[in-house]
Amino acid sequence: MADASLWASAGPRPLSPTMAPGATRMRETEPYHHDDDFDFDAQSVLTVLNELDGEESDTTSLDSGIFRFREENGRTYHAYKEGRYYMPNDKQERDRLDLSHEIFLKMFDGQLYISPAGRDGRPLGRVFDGGCGTGVWSIELADEHPDTAVVGVDLSPIQPSCVPPNVEFFVDDLEEDWAFADDFDFIYARMLNGSIRDWPGFARQAYSNLRPGGWIELCDPCNPLRSDDGTLPADCPLSQWSALQQEGSRRFGAPLDGASRHKQCLVDAGFRNVVQVEYRWPTNPWPSDPKQKDIGQWCLVNALVGLQASSLRIFTGVLGWSATELEGLLAGVRKDLENPDIHAYWPVYVVYGQKPGGG
Repeated sequence: MADASLWASAGPRPLSPTMAPGATRMRETEPYHHDDDFDFDAQSVLTVLNELDGEESDTTSLDSGIFRFREENGRTYHAYKEGRYYMPNDKQERDRLDLSHEIFLKMFDGQLYISPAGRDGRPLGRVFDGGCGTGVWSIELADEHPDTAVVGVDLSPIQPSCVPPNVEFFVDDLEEDWAFADDFDFIYARMLNGSIRDWPGFARQAYSNLRPGGWIELCDPCNPLRSDDGTLPADCPLSQWSALQQEGSRRFGAPLDGASRHKQCLVDAGFRNVVQVEYRWPTNPWPSDPKQKDIGQWCLVNALVGLQASSLRIFTGVLGWSATELEGLLAGVRKDLENPDIHAYWPVYVVYGQKPGGG
């Protein structure tokens, strides 16, 4: 993994076997807090781990700018590997990510994942959460499995400071080389559409970092929006926005339809027992099925809260729109999202597979 990495904890902890000999890690000596103001000197709470296994680290400091998030159009974005991901990381977006977590729980009937990991007779000794966001999935899994070591990685240090003792969080880029000392029993990655540019490469890295018999599960909503009954006309604002967002994400280098190719990526990487399950996120409570209607209500709130966040960088930074032009389009999109006569949905692909071996 890249050199500039850290973990969030409730206090200092000894060097973990998570890290490979020679890898450089940054550790907090005091918890950091993600308040709305986010005003502190990051250097004052960071200590450099200069020696790993008796060897001096190549890196002696971490620029405090990793905590000084970039601001655009009134939203803040990650500073480490600036521009790799198009979504903001401010409080509004963190709240929306936690709301999305609740939608996934409803979709999975209260389960954190659907693959056989930990249910096939093999213990979950180590679990990796790729693109952990606020860390809510990592924390809940750690609570459910107190004997499991959970490692979460994200570009933004937006995880809480008080976490279970079996959780570690790192700031890192998932598309850099992974440098963990120990392999994992389960790799989970959710909502990485729009951030991963090389999905085949990600699948290969996951394969290399899994123990024989270990599982991977990828879970992503996917563009473009669909409708099975013709109620999403191509000329309506919602349909136009979805198509433009897809085109912008393609130019950005991380197309929002990547989840539709997850299954083939896992197969090509060498995984076996690969299964793809498709779910739906309705744009509002239009479905007649009670569970889907409930999910649709939550998805409507999620979409309205996240509409600006998911549009700003793609439309203004990639497609060349002004913020004013974008807001004009989004006004129509909001009306379409709330229209129960438009029976649209985002397909959600959940794909899991197993690394051969392990008995």
